[in-house]
Amino acid sequence: MSDYAVGLSEHPDAAVAVGEAFGAVLDGVGHSPDLGVLFVSPHHAEAMPDIVDAAHGIVAPKHLLGTLASTVIGGHREVEDAPAIALWAKRSAPGAHLTHLDIVDSGAGPTLTGIDHTVADAATLILVADPFSFPATAVLEVIAEIAPDARVVGGLASGATRPGENRLVFGREIVPSGGVLLTLLPDSSVASIVSQGCRPVGEPYIVTDGSGNQIRSLAGRPPLDRLRHLLATAEPEQEALLRGGVHIGKVIDESRVEFAPGDFLVRGIAGIDQSTGAMTIGDNVAVGDTVQFHVRDARTAAEELVSLDTRTAAAGLLFTCNGRGTHLFDRPDHDAAVVQDVVGPLVLAGMACAGEFGPVGGRNFLHSYTASLALFET
Repeated sequence: MSDYAVGLSEHPDAAVAVGEAFGAVLDGVGHSPDLGVLFVSPHHAEAMPDIVDAAHGIVAPKHLLGTLASTVIGGHREVEDAPAIALWAKRSAPGAHLTHLDIVDSGAGPTLTGIDHTVADAATLILVADPFSFPATAVLEVIAEIAPDARVVGGLASGATRPGENRLVFGREIVPSGGVLLTLLPDSSVASIVSQGCRPVGEPYIVTDGSGNQIRSLAGRPPLDRLRHLLATAEPEQEALLRGGVHIGKVIDESRVEFAPGDFLVRGIAGIDQSTGAMTIGDNVAVGDTVQFHVRDARTAAEELVSLDTRTAAAGLLFTCNGRGTHLFDRPDHDAAVVQDVVGPLVLAGMACAGEFGPVGGRNFLHSYTASLALFET
């Protein structure tokens, strides 16, 4: 038997898809592996209870987590907006622990439940969550206090467009809200990689006036003035990327003298005040922060994945943004294929997310437009 297995089926009939996907896993790792991770497209949402029951009946993983996803990844394939079921399994995962995180009203305000002592011992945490009900940034801050060295990899479910319609798999249960957290101990030998899919352009600037999520001045000038200057001086290719969408990158480690793409936490620009030139971004800023404009770039996204140096990897879980795929790249299956070409052959599964969890600069963040990858060694 193998240490890892994955089964992917694109059959439109859920019963047939279950037989194909789960049968492949059973052939690979045998009955009752320690860990199973399940990804299901929305086309099979109504069959989720039967799918979960079948996973326990056929494969019987000791720990099962999963979710609905707009894109289901298995092997070299990224199945976008089409029926798919993928099950990934790890035969041995000593000390693995599964918990359901949720927000409840304790009478004194919202309270996070599900964080327990196992988190403090974790080296890696695999987290899938509902984007409508899960306060991701706040939960990552709680995890950072309890387990500052733990890596969080995963993503927000992308299989529903309205609150209450997502389905998270927590063992034998299906829950519509919160998050499902898998704790893996240090001896699990898991590495993590994040490709943010953006590159810096122009020059870095110090925030000289700003608070909350608003930047009012960059090196003494309104941010809009800085952006206009960048557009006016950009080469044609760079100008086209800028006009296609500008992001802002905030330096994570201010002690560094020079900054490369991996030194920034990339966030979107939510709005620009034309009268003052101020910018509202998707993160908090403070005076003294260093920021730089970024552009989405398919080439950079590919190069970040190609830079992987993980020759001993045997398997992986890939969480990629639902804005990547064929929305960003000129061919299907891009991220899965690049990972397989560079690190593979891997026993790979995953999903497109409405936000991805991954570490950058030694800290865990909720990202957008990224690919976050957990790699399991042989």
